[in-house]
Amino acid sequence: MNIAVPLAARADNLIAACPSCGSGDLTGIYAQDDVPVSSCLLFDDADAALQVDRGDIRLSHCAGCGFIFNAAIRQGASEYSERYEETQGFSPTFSSFHTALATDLIERHDLRGREVLEIGCGKGEFLLLLSQLGENRCTGIDPSAHPHRIEGIEGAQRVRLIPEFFSPELAQQQFDAIVCKMTLEHIVPTLDFLRVVREGIVEGSRPLVFFQIPNALRILADAAYEDIYYEHCSYFTAGSLVRLFEKAGFAPLRVLHQYDDQYLTIEATVGDAPPLDMADDRAEVAALAASLAGRVAAKQADWAARIADAAAAGRKIAIWGSGSKAVSFLAALPDPSQIGAVIDINPNRQGHAMPGTGHAIVGPDDLAAIRPDLVIVMNAVYRDEIARDLAGLGIGAEIAAL
Repeated sequence: MNIAVPLAARADNLIAACPSCGSGDLTGIYAQDDVPVSSCLLFDDADAALQVDRGDIRLSHCAGCGFIFNAAIRQGASEYSERYEETQGFSPTFSSFHTALATDLIERHDLRGREVLEIGCGKGEFLLLLSQLGENRCTGIDPSAHPHRIEGIEGAQRVRLIPEFFSPELAQQQFDAIVCKMTLEHIVPTLDFLRVVREGIVEGSRPLVFFQIPNALRILADAAYEDIYYEHCSYFTAGSLVRLFEKAGFAPLRVLHQYDDQYLTIEATVGDAPPLDMADDRAEVAALAASLAGRVAAKQADWAARIADAAAAGRKIAIWGSGSKAVSFLAALPDPSQIGAVIDINPNRQGHAMPGTGHAIVGPDDLAAIRPDLVIVMNAVYRDEIARDLAGLGIGAEIAAL
């Protein structure tokens, strides 16, 4: 997002103040060097994928508001363009969740025949659902949008995709709902960004404001290092998310944990609303943050040993999922070459190469020739779906999930 706000830096070039509350009471909790700065870019071949730009991760925890962020982030380092391929829409599991989410918002907030804006709309799939199910008129803004992908699909006539970065002037009209899904975690100056969104709301209107982000409390509790990668520079728990929205001038209405506790969703508006009755999670977050590095190291060592043992036994190993989790998982392995195949059901990713390691991305139909013995699922929520796909292909591999 092109919210170019200078952030105070220390002598070591780390961000010195919390981007969500301004506090300088920061503690470093996790570090990883030399990781790909772009995990979802499509590279045509291994040589290009190996040349991906790299950066460092230095997670800092703010004692003031509980926010966690990469203090070593270089704004603008990650590429968000037509080469960025992040969609999960080819998964029946995700599509079912997406449809239920859109239906719930439409029913509870009477979003029918309304004006909807989505900031960071990706390929426009959620807006298409809001159009199809509620006949809403939808505008989506995202530099990685491909307007041609939805051409001719039912409801597309009411959806306008703008392949640009968000800027305030693009929101200068009255919207009944403002949606921002899986985008805030990519933004460094979180408070400044939310204030820009708030200032763009037409005075006198009370739109639904709906944001969805990864749930950092689950990441901390599970030491889910596969969910710590360069593009995700901002990590929120329910408490730090509510505090940020309040500071930016919004009235939070509710916060939910969804998708097997992987996602946080917040609904808010402007104007007066009863304060949310929720426990202060800062002490819990601080305790989990303090032990994160050690628990991640132990988990990484366990996976490295498991993969090394399988490779030494002559077993063929594949991972299922080629997105950011897979890039992070491979980057943490001492010997990524022990992974023989990377599988993805998204046809737009097949035939390309993994950033950082150069692994070829193949489709499920290629497994008949590969015949893996061990398939490691990058997201456990898809384990049953993948097990069915493997069974349908006649592949009797062991399945393990992160």
